[in-house]
Amino acid sequence: MSDINLTKAVRQNLLTLQGTASMMAKTQNKLATGNKVNSALDNPSNFFTAASLNSRASDLGNLMDSMASGIKTIEAADNGLSSITKTLESMQSTLRQARQDKSFETASFGLSPANVSLDGNDKLKMIGGAFGTDTPEVNLTTTGKGQKVVSDQNYSAPATAAKAKAEGSIDLDAATAITGGTLKINYAGKSVSVTLSSISSAAGTNSSDIASEIQQAIAGSDLADKLQASDNTAGTGVMIEAIGNDNSAIDFTGSDAGIAAAYFGTAATASATNTAGSSGKYEFSVNGTAITLDSTDTTLTSALKTINDTLETAGSKFKAVANGSKIQIQGATTDAGALQITGTDADLFSSTADVTSVAGTQDSALTLLKTVDTLVAEINNGSETKGLIKASNDNGKLRIQNLSTQDLQVQGTNDSGQITGSNSSSATIDGNSVRSGLADQFNELRDQLDKLADDASFNGINLLRGDKLTITFNETGTSSIDILAKDGKSVDSTELGVPTTLTAKDLDADTDIDSTLAKVKTALNTVRSQSSAFGSNLSVVENRQDFSKNMINTLQTGAGNLTLADMNEEAANMVALQTRQSLATSSLSMANSADQNVLQLLR
Repeated sequence: MSDINLTKAVRQNLLTLQGTASMMAKTQNKLATGNKVNSALDNPSNFFTAASLNSRASDLGNLMDSMASGIKTIEAADNGLSSITKTLESMQSTLRQARQDKSFETASFGLSPANVSLDGNDKLKMIGGAFGTDTPEVNLTTTGKGQKVVSDQNYSAPATAAKAKAEGSIDLDAATAITGGTLKINYAGKSVSVTLSSISSAAGTNSSDIASEIQQAIAGSDLADKLQASDNTAGTGVMIEAIGNDNSAIDFTGSDAGIAAAYFGTAATASATNTAGSSGKYEFSVNGTAITLDSTDTTLTSALKTINDTLETAGSKFKAVANGSKIQIQGATTDAGALQITGTDADLFSSTADVTSVAGTQDSALTLLKTVDTLVAEINNGSETKGLIKASNDNGKLRIQNLSTQDLQVQGTNDSGQITGSNSSSATIDGNSVRSGLADQFNELRDQLDKLADDASFNGINLLRGDKLTITFNETGTSSIDILAKDGKSVDSTELGVPTTLTAKDLDADTDIDSTLAKVKTALNTVRSQSSAFGSNLSVVENRQDFSKNMINTLQTGAGNLTLADMNEEAANMVALQTRQSLATSSLSMANSADQNVLQLLR
């Protein structure tokens, strides 16, 4: 095309149009992309600076996802801690309920001398309950002062012997006249005389009147407790019979001549015939309590049982025990007081015959049954029993309260509610079922605590199980935070110090409950402290998340300032270029017109 020559004006206008077209193309590109720098060719410095800023913003944007996931992980752990806190508070409430419950079972036992041997080996033995493997014993007896009496002879059963009897065979209603006189009655070394008037004709005489006259004389004599007078068996004559156990015969020696024969058919000096009587008896009273031993009490053991059964029924504080082969009646309690034996056979306990009252003698070394109040004091203050059981006086009975959730066996008692002091019998006092049930509730809550800790995970990370959460804050990795539980340990019942298994026995004593309560309170404080630490970590991460958002915006804005086009400016430039192009086109047209004018001249 070098052969074509353009005028200067045309060439100038053409160059202008070319330059305007080029600038319009660039402006259109800026308007289309929105960037004033689209490549390093446009502005190397701005392009690479903006690229660096955008790259950093992109890296921070990627870290924002990690921060968001970390925040959720912390929130999951905090949810777990909140539930664990509520569970610990429920455990605390359960323990306080157990602490307040006092529904311990009790049993009351009668304390009677008749049921205790007083051999010095009488004891109560505690088995089970709050004592565990220990078996403390409580002595029921003590050595002290008291009164006693001892039988004069070795015990033998009352003899089944003949009773002396003088029975008149004369029918007073049909008899002839009877001469009066003095009738002397002799028996067991004692005698009594009675004066009977003459009877002119016995026919129609009432034998009961004569028997009554004789009985009146006997009653006022030393034979009052040994003989008695009454009608004979047929009811027509007089009969005198022995009522004691003196094993002696009745005679009338010393009576006026003929008087004995008139009434009893025997000479004045002859002995009355002894006829078979009833079984023999020992009859006496212990401080007013009547005792009767008969031929069925063949052994000392049987006699002691009969005496003690009678004394127990009367509520006596005295007891019969064996003294070798003899009967010893003694004060059985420390407050028994004076002893007095009275009655027909009181002389069993005296070397003097025929005495009717024997006083007890003082003995400073008797085995005595302690009072209920004494036992109460010893149990409640004893080093082995204090605080493990509680004793009290229940209207004269020993009441024992089992301060345990475990059954308590009280050896030395029986199912009838009596204290025996023997190791061959026992009674059981049930444990506290309320506290036992609360122990089960506590264990269920503890299990839930561990399950809550297991379930507090997010995206495979569980801070409550000791996992470590690392969150990076910048693109170079030089700024980060490690989040984990204290010392990297898990938050569960074991690490919190909560008892792994609470047995019912652990709730026996209030002091043990207080100790467990203290452990739960410490666990609560630990959980609350950990929750506070996670809260602080969450605040740091959220603060850094906000910072990163703002930083990304700053970087992206800075990059945009370097590369983004001002659309208003570029639109104005485009309008200006379009105007310039239009003017250049017109100018080029005018230049071409000038050339055509020259052509016209040549034509």
